[in-house]
Amino acid sequence: MAALLRHGVFKTGQLVSSENVLLRSYATKAEKKKGIDRKVGPKIDPTAQSLAAKGFLRAQNPYMPPPDVESQLESIFQSVIGSTDKTIRLSDLNQKHNLLCACLDRLGHGVPNSLLHHMETLEDVKIFYKTPVDTTTPLEKLRHTELPENMHIQFEYNRFHPETDTAFGGVSAYPESSTIVTGLKYKEKYTGHVAPSN
Repeated sequence: MAALLRHGVFKTGQLVSSENVLLRSYATKAEKKKGIDRKVGPKIDPTAQSLAAKGFLRAQNPYMPPPDVESQLESIFQSVIGSTDKTIRLSDLNQKHNLLCACLDRLGHGVPNSLLHHMETLEDVKIFYKTPVDTTTPLEKLRHTELPENMHIQFEYNRFHPETDTAFGGVSAYPESSTIVTGLKYKEKYTGHVAPSN
């Protein structure tokens, strides 16, 4: 647009205003055949994408809703907001904060930051507090299932340490390889050793 204005000034010596310049956009051949109806691209669900990127080891506390969760929530709604109508919108942020803090104190389960913007009505709060949170990983779930006879899963690591492994006289199959535990989480659980260098 600026190039057209500059070109018009230099070419004719007159100032060409943006009202005088006509913008044109042309359709491609495919759009002409189909009509000018442009397709909307596939939408990517950012919530599902972020959950898939985080994996199963997210920092969450397990939560099982109590059997009387509905009556507890209604009493909280009545005391904080003054109504139990599920269509009431939580537009006042102070009221929303007080409500969610009261729910956290009573039920012991807080709304994570990633879900705060989804809490728009009292119905959304009810749905959140009725939903159980299961933090077990798929590997832990396999521990409690009945496996077929031809399948075995080793749940604990099998690490070599010359002081505790007496098979073969404490001699490793890889005598120059060290088994060093670098993760802070597993340093106490698994002891590593440094192989002597020759």
